[in-house]
Amino acid sequence: MESKDNEKIIPADSLTDEPNGKAEPKKKSKVFLIILIVMILGGGWFGISKYTYAMHHEETDDAQVQADISPVIPRVAGYVKEVRVKDNQDVHKGDTLLILDDRDYKLDLDKAEAALATAKSNVDAARANTNAARSGIASSRAGVSTVDAQIAAAEIAVTRTTQDFNRYANLIQDHSITQQQYEQALAAKETAEKQLQILQQQKKQASTQTSVVASQSNATAEQIGVAQSTVKQREVEVEDAKLNLSYTIITAAEDGKVSKVNVQEGQFLQAGQPVFSIVHNTSIWVVANFKETQYKKMQVGQRVTVHVDAFPKHDFEATLSSFSPATGAEFALLPPDNASGNFVKVVQRLPVKIEFVNKGDTLLNRLKAGMNVSVDVHLN
Repeated sequence: MESKDNEKIIPADSLTDEPNGKAEPKKKSKVFLIILIVMILGGGWFGISKYTYAMHHEETDDAQVQADISPVIPRVAGYVKEVRVKDNQDVHKGDTLLILDDRDYKLDLDKAEAALATAKSNVDAARANTNAARSGIASSRAGVSTVDAQIAAAEIAVTRTTQDFNRYANLIQDHSITQQQYEQALAAKETAEKQLQILQQQKKQASTQTSVVASQSNATAEQIGVAQSTVKQREVEVEDAKLNLSYTIITAAEDGKVSKVNVQEGQFLQAGQPVFSIVHNTSIWVVANFKETQYKKMQVGQRVTVHVDAFPKHDFEATLSSFSPATGAEFALLPPDNASGNFVKVVQRLPVKIEFVNKGDTLLNRLKAGMNVSVDVHLN
């Protein structure tokens, strides 16, 4: 019994064939080494591919679809008579959108046309007065010619009576004639002289009258010019009234889709008041805001791949069209001013315009302004 209690239990793994009593180490598994090598190679390939891709591409998801949007703005004030469009309705260029009450503008047109007719009548009256004045000039000149002839005859009579008087004056000294005959010769001479003076005064009056009539004719001729200028002014007023009347019918400027129509019949609209908008169908593009650190290798004409969030699996072909002349912060309502206070450098973004190339892509028609997109610029 005592011999069994004194026996020691020897572990099995301590039994070795080697004389020194040390155990042989296990062989390491190669699976872990292979996995490690594969992971290193895969990570290296992934890093190199990403680096190579980054050297030839610039990407950003700070981009949106843009389109031309025309605001519908009345040019004249008035009450809405009829609304011919609804929300989200497709319209074509020239389609009637709104009709304003045009009664006041029709009255303005009637007034302008009446004023034009009056101005034309004034022109006719001025021409008639001018013609009458010219006729008066001719009559006055004819009267002057008649007086000239009478003056010539009176001068002859004066010459004749003067000669008779001289002869009678010599004969009265010799008492060859009577005193009565002498006095008759003297009276005839004085009468002829007085008649000549009267005719000369009449000539002066006729000449003065001719000058007056000529001045009146010139004045009436100038009135024709004034009346014609008034006619032109009234014609402009008529055209202005017609134009304002045409503005009571508001039409679409381009093809597109109407936004929410915020107007009702009977509503009063001011001239220049925005009513709603039309988003054009013919033009659509992308504005991407790239960091200024991405701008270095980007150039106009580079190929761009666009991914729209609404169609994530579809590639839209595009090209880089142009760069903004300033960063987006410069066009903000309150641009940053770094001239005062503490300065914190912030990476700026530069808007870039990207235009679609494949116009035959049917999905382009489903793009809407404001949609989020991701762009990939292929650097040359």
